[in-house]
Amino acid sequence: MFNPADFPKPALIPVNGVELEVFEAGRENAGKPIVLCHGWPEHAFSWRYQVPALVAAGYHAIVPNQRGYGNSSRPTEVTDYDIEHLSGDLVALLDHYGYEDATFVGHDWGAFVVWGLTLLHPSRVNKVINLSLPYQERGEVPWIEFMEAVLGGDFYFVHFNRQPGVADAVFAENTFQFLRNLYRKNEPPREPQPGMALIDLARAETPLGEPVMSDSELAVLVSAFESSGFTGSINWYRNLDRNWHLLADVDPIIQQPALMIYGDRDVVARSEKLAEFVPNVEVVSLDCGHWIQEEMPEETNQAILKWLERQDAM
Repeated sequence: MFNPADFPKPALIPVNGVELEVFEAGRENAGKPIVLCHGWPEHAFSWRYQVPALVAAGYHAIVPNQRGYGNSSRPTEVTDYDIEHLSGDLVALLDHYGYEDATFVGHDWGAFVVWGLTLLHPSRVNKVINLSLPYQERGEVPWIEFMEAVLGGDFYFVHFNRQPGVADAVFAENTFQFLRNLYRKNEPPREPQPGMALIDLARAETPLGEPVMSDSELAVLVSAFESSGFTGSINWYRNLDRNWHLLADVDPIIQQPALMIYGDRDVVARSEKLAEFVPNVEVVSLDCGHWIQEEMPEETNQAILKWLERQDAM
């Protein structure tokens, strides 16, 4: 298990009108930046197993807590969490370190941001590595509207948008229980229940399956969310339809070399059309659930490093 004391110490860096709490390692490898973007409800700490491996392979690892998370700024305006702001933070982070471009790695919502960043600022991204969430095709109907029609009002994306503040409060009241119950692996299959699944999870006395992390690792997340609350991070979801509009006029094809890592037991759906939108993609599947880089850190590191090595050899 990872000792949280071994994670790099953070610095607060002003970017794009906010401050980001940034953890970095391998500055001696200046010139080979790799930026790791966490998902929800995560933290830069979710990359704890990747940072030492990347530094040993000669990379300058830059790991921000994105806006709304940890000790990074938490603007009050919902629209301050749209894809333009989130990708703008990452561009400004590159500017801060004096980098033209970098390799970007994203998990879950971090993957959504990395895909969006690559569409909006293609010259700043040289390679893409995403975990769990594949490229999301921009269909005819805004995303939340589509989800509401197909999955109903209790689906958490829809609920976050249509009932603002409700879930945020339940998670804040049950921070430890919610995160403990969420970060599980090898969960037994269960029948879908009526109601808002994540609110029920936050209130559940007993977790299912096995923990993804040790108590001391979980304590890092619990402490961060007890301090920040959940609203800033959930505001990312409240911009999904806005993002759909913001991405209307960009070229939807990602030309950069890309690695997509799926977990075979992840609930996030794979993309049937990934190669249409990301023609230079390679796909790797690992035998795990949603928390890929934490459930199978060694295998994730191997997949990433081998792919990077092959790209560098080209």
